[in-house]
Amino acid sequence: MRGAELFREAACAECHLPALRTGADAILPGLANRSIAAYTDLLLHDMGDALASMRGEFDATGKDWRTAPLWGLGRRLKRHGSADLLHDGRARDATEAILWHGGEASYSRDFFMRLSREERDALLAFLRSL
Repeated sequence: MRGAELFREAACAECHLPALRTGADAILPGLANRSIAAYTDLLLHDMGDALASMRGEFDATGKDWRTAPLWGLGRRLKRHGSADLLHDGRARDATEAILWHGGEASYSRDFFMRLSREERDALLAFLRSL
């Protein structure tokens, strides 16, 4: 529970939204108006210079990246031992992925860096629970 609380305090939930709602017009009626714990907003965000590529597409610059869904992160870590996170797989685990965040996510990265070891462990345990 403490890790989920820290996730919100760090503003991670601003982009990694805990829940998305499917539309009313889903192709399969059973999927309409459902809440999905995807932990993403599926939007593009400026992630800073460290993650930037030199290629933009349409209106997105090389700094803009879609918020990756975090659902299933714990299972992926358990199955593969490493998660190969971020758009190009450069982060081997959640800690590395967080530390690569910049741009709009600089606050979250800096918040994480200021946490005590116990708090970081709680936040990482929360991510492994997804």
